[in-house]
Amino acid sequence: MKPHIQVTASRKTGTISRYIYGQFAEHLGRCIYEGVWVGLDSDIPHKNGIRQDVVEALRAIQVPVIRWPGGCFADEYHWKDGIGPAEERKTMVNTHWGGITENNHFGTHEFFELCQQVGAEAYINGNVGSGTVQEMQEWMEYMTMGGESPMANWRRENGQEEPWKVEFFGVGNESWGCGGNMRPEYYADLYRRYQTYVRQYGTDRVYKIACGANGYDYNWTDVLMKNAHAYMDGLSLHHYVVPRTWDDKGAATGFPEAEWYSLVENAKSMDELITKHSTIMDRYDPEKRVGLIIDEWGSWLNVEPGTNRGFLYQQNTIRDAMVASLTLNIFHKHAERVHMANIAQMVNVLQAMILTEGEKMLKTPTYYVFDLYKNHMDATKIDAIGTTKETTDYTVSKKGNTITASFCNYHLTEEDVVVLDIADFDIRTITAEALIGKVMDDHNNFENPENIKKEAFHDVKQEQGTVTVKIPPMGIVSVYMEGVEPNQY
Repeated sequence: MKPHIQVTASRKTGTISRYIYGQFAEHLGRCIYEGVWVGLDSDIPHKNGIRQDVVEALRAIQVPVIRWPGGCFADEYHWKDGIGPAEERKTMVNTHWGGITENNHFGTHEFFELCQQVGAEAYINGNVGSGTVQEMQEWMEYMTMGGESPMANWRRENGQEEPWKVEFFGVGNESWGCGGNMRPEYYADLYRRYQTYVRQYGTDRVYKIACGANGYDYNWTDVLMKNAHAYMDGLSLHHYVVPRTWDDKGAATGFPEAEWYSLVENAKSMDELITKHSTIMDRYDPEKRVGLIIDEWGSWLNVEPGTNRGFLYQQNTIRDAMVASLTLNIFHKHAERVHMANIAQMVNVLQAMILTEGEKMLKTPTYYVFDLYKNHMDATKIDAIGTTKETTDYTVSKKGNTITASFCNYHLTEEDVVVLDIADFDIRTITAEALIGKVMDDHNNFENPENIKKEAFHDVKQEQGTVTVKIPPMGIVSVYMEGVEPNQY
């Protein structure tokens, strides 16, 4: 018997925040330098030093927010080193990632230029680990003060007359680890102090994010919520998945079948994590005012052979696309608590959207998942009820006059046929798109950059009141059903 899923358009259960589709860009490997910033003298097509092929690709998936400058780098970053004439900026050694020299040519002004070109909002991560309260306060003043002040005047001298909008501000990063190896009690007090000086200088309210737990550290969440929840808008959570162990994570390509399934199963653990951290947050915040911000997530695999281990450059396959699809479905499920997420990372690092090699650029299978899912951004979640095969997952939402149902079939050899029973909705037109793997490490490279990409999908059949979707193995399918609810006639 074919699995049936009841889709009732009137059963709306909240909004899926567009910020769940956020990106993360750290000064790590080739994410910023070459991936985003090529400089004013580059032969690679750019606008004000920012490469345009990457910008155009990011605009196409409607990136809502970019987190910067880290990551671990954030807690050794001193923002004053990255402003003013490029030739006068201080250089430093990036001790976290590869020990390379950082020339600070990409700084605050360049970041806001990137956001403007992409059409994304800004998520700034401040330095608590090696920075001072004064440094953090002055950065906010520099970025957002519209009136007269030393920092605002300095910004104007550097060419930016009007203040920028900082929608999100993170107070430290991984303070339990690379950000200071702190105890939660100590960080909770530091957070309360530092966030006081993340001033709101204009009319735009700043969403303040406290450093949250590493994966399964539920005590950290309990201590932070108990001692500081009144002072925060969001609490972060970091969780990466590996197919083997942290000592030997496993290869991105050429892996055995067992590691296909182990990585996928580990990705599904995000549901347990969010559920348990949310339960703790509910004790102190039953209204769910404080958002759970998963601002680092994704698959973490062994680096590509011959590359700098500190650059975290890995290939991206249809297996990673499955991780992305399953994880986004989980975020949708918990949309009332998950206010934002930022996949790690945007370009050339870990589970990237985009890979570059000099002037060449390609979109990864993960990129195409974000493309297939963009209709879900700011859509109303539909409480679809039903059963599928164990290896099939789905999510359903409605925005405007379109219901979007997205499916992920991570079985390596078996297709799945799912029947959607549509209620309270008169379908006028149906289209569908898909990303389908041919082999379990299907990927794009610079010799064949479009080996696997989003394509039109036709195995969708509409009958009276039902829509049947035949989901291929290693397939991710989005079905777009345009129509009207009865009360719209």
